Order: sequence, then structure tokens, then C-alpha cells
Amino acid sequence: MGSIEIIARSTRGQPGGKLSESAHGEARRGAKRAQGGTGRTETEEERADRKWGDLLQEIRVAQTGVQILFGFLLTVVFTPRYTQLEQMDRTIYIVTVVLGASATGALIGPVSLHRIVAGRRVKERAVVWASRLTLAGLVLLLATMTASLLLILRVATHDAYVPWLVTGIVAWYLFCWFAVPMWVRSRHTS
Repeated sequence: MGSIEIIARSTRGQPGGKLSESAHGEARRGAKRAQGGTGRTETEEERADRKWGDLLQEIRVAQTGVQILFGFLLTVVFTPRYTQLEQMDRTIYIVTVVLGASATGALIGPVSLHRIVAGRRVKERAVVWASRLTLAGLVLLLATMTASLLLILRVATHDAYVPWLVTGIVAWYLFCWFAVPMWVRSRHTS
């Protein structure tokens, strides 16, 4: 039973709708249960709404980056230089475009998911699936950026150090996007 239901039930028949002492205790216990370990007093629906809002803000940042990158990738094939690329570079380009399209799909997926299930009282499940799509989109964005960087540096330099440079950048992405958040999560949550 939620805190609001407890309060509503406990104020029936009370003068002025005031809570009895036992009803106050019961309402506090109900509010504690609603916290669910988050340190917030919110209902399941409020928590799902908050998580959804947070997720949308995160997705906006990633979507902008992937859409700009994907748009740029789509134009490359129409440049005169594309016909001069070696077969390996063309293969890297095709893989990069497919990864970019996949990342775009995964990062736009939560918007479609929300629109299709809106009003069906499944926001908690929608948040879980939207989170999964977002994480998949970030992994695909990492792969897209890696392939893009590899292609650009191969075409720009033709040097043997390119794989090492790309590996270093990927390590930096992994550190920033996954290692730091996992470290904070393990260190500061129970």
C-alpha cells in the first residue's frame, strides 16, 4: 500500500482529516518503502518518470553526436576522393556506415518505444528497455567512432602507427565511458 493510500485511509472519519499518531507512523513506513533504496520518497510511477526524464537527457547528447557523425559518413561516398580509396579503406568505410546506422537506430529506439507504449502503464518496463537500447547505442557509437578514426587516419597518413593511435583513443573512450562510471558505481553505491 502506498503512502497516499495510507494517509487517505487513515484520515477518514478524523476531525478535519488529521492523521492519528499510528497513521503518521504507518505513512512514514510507507514513504520509506517507496524510497526503494534511492534515498528519495517517490512512488514507483514517479521513479519511472524521473528515470525516463534522466534517460532522455542522456540520449539527447548521444543522439546529436551520432547523427552528426552519421550524416558526415553518408556524404563521403559522393566525394571524388572515394573512388581513389583502396579496397581495405572502402571496406572500413562500409563497416563504419553500417555501425553508424545501427547506433542511430539504437539511440532513436527509446523515442519510438516511448511513443508506442505511452499510456499503457508500462513505463517501468519501457525505461528498462530504453536503457538497454541506449547502452547498445553507446557501444555501437564507440565502434562507429573507432572505425571512423581508423579510416580517416589511414587515408590521412598511411603510417604504421595508426593502429596504435586508434587503440589509444579507444582505450580513452573505454576509460571515460565505462571504466569511470563503473568505478564510481562500485565505490559509491551499496
